[in-house]
Amino acid sequence: MAQLMRSTPWVADALWQADCLLPMPLSRQRLAERGFNQALLLCQCLAPAKTQAHSLLKMRHTPAQSQLKREERLLNLKGALVLDPLRAPALRGKRVILVDDVMTSGATLNTAALVLKQAGAAHVAGLVFARTEAGAHDAPVANSQHNTGYVPYHFG
Repeated sequence: MAQLMRSTPWVADALWQADCLLPMPLSRQRLAERGFNQALLLCQCLAPAKTQAHSLLKMRHTPAQSQLKREERLLNLKGALVLDPLRAPALRGKRVILVDDVMTSGATLNTAALVLKQAGAAHVAGLVFARTEAGAHDAPVANSQHNTGYVPYHFG
């Protein structure tokens, strides 16, 4: 998967320009169920030296976003994602790429990007391997290109 992501036209340059890659975190419960964080594995394959596995944290377990309506997805994530307070200062002024395997509406990426921008990140982009079919789960939250495949998202 990481090799396919890297072959997308803008990805190699974005990875080179990025200061760090942050995997979308899993709650402790979800991590225990799966046994691994797929987004972390992707980060480690894309840019191991730039991967920061524990900067972005998921503080509580939330229901799967794919089963919720747009408004519920936004409320579901409220306060769930935070930056490690000891690592947050190192992200000020940095170019960050958020990495995840699948994006449904963009609510999780949007929420994580907001947390990073509030902490002073200069630029936040999202890199996902696949996107669910547009329209399948209400209107997208992020600025969707309404397709499937490799979808770059840039947040302010």
